[in-house]
Amino acid sequence: MIQNKNILQDPFGRQHTYLRISLTELCNLRCTYCMPAEGIQLSPRSHIMNYDEVYTIAKTFVDHGVTKIRLTGGEPLVRRDADVILKKLATLPVELSITSNAVIIDRFIDILKECNIKNINVSLDSLDAEKFKEITRRNDFEKVYKNIMLLIDEGFYVKLNAVLINGFNDNEIIDFIELTKELPVSVRFIEFMPFDGNKWDKAKMVSYAQVMEYVNANYDDGKVIRLKDAPNDTSKNYKIEGYKGSFAIISSVTNPFCDSCNRIRLTANGRLKNCLFSSSESDLLTPLREGKSIEPMIQKAIQAKFKVRGGMDTMEKLEQPDLHGNNRSMIAIGG
Repeated sequence: MIQNKNILQDPFGRQHTYLRISLTELCNLRCTYCMPAEGIQLSPRSHIMNYDEVYTIAKTFVDHGVTKIRLTGGEPLVRRDADVILKKLATLPVELSITSNAVIIDRFIDILKECNIKNINVSLDSLDAEKFKEITRRNDFEKVYKNIMLLIDEGFYVKLNAVLINGFNDNEIIDFIELTKELPVSVRFIEFMPFDGNKWDKAKMVSYAQVMEYVNANYDDGKVIRLKDAPNDTSKNYKIEGYKGSFAIISSVTNPFCDSCNRIRLTANGRLKNCLFSSSESDLLTPLREGKSIEPMIQKAIQAKFKVRGGMDTMEKLEQPDLHGNNRSMIAIGG
């Protein structure tokens, strides 16, 4: 029996209303910051949630106050029953959205509209075809860019997520911002974060402060407008005066937004992560398959959430590989 009915509130008073569900550990790209070069050990197929289990777990969270669900992967659309899952989740009273690399998203335009999905995040780390190939280990830039334009033309609100890596794509910051001059998109620059196998070190990171140095060096005073951030927003939002779109910086490393965090993550094999940085997980799928209530496990996981970045509350701790080396690779967590 649940003693505290508010099972999604943690010890610091944070209410978790946003659930990110990874549908698969598979992807049609091989991004270097997300997947180790040697690949990862995939969960056996029998350990992956089926569509009924995805729905049942999601509904439990919605019953306790979740109002937004984002589907992630891997690449969620490579899952064969992605359309079935989309339709089932669309029956829940939530805002449903998706993160994709857009390689095959053109095949899903109608189903996305049918499910009332309006917001789509697209991972795009370079506007240069050769750099795109280097970071994704695939030659799909033209297809991805064409599909981004298609999404915009079809009326979706598109956010472009670019993970910045020092010496690789930081010289494209202004090119990305210039995209927002004529396109109604939000470009979001993400600080490079440490995960298993991605060879993270502080020197590779481009910080919030460094991004703003680029911005202020290229645009006149008064042209850079600070926008009001939405409640629980992970990003600091800006736009250039007169531009149709906007840009933002997600500074998970140098300026974390943990105080207002309302996010929890469900991996494709049915494990709950209370923080992206946390190496601990709670198995929800096994008790569900045994016919047991998963609510006690959810409550226990939320109560165990640290105040900041999975307990790595200083840069010194973040730089210790043993503290984040037990975390999954990003592809196995879900973006």
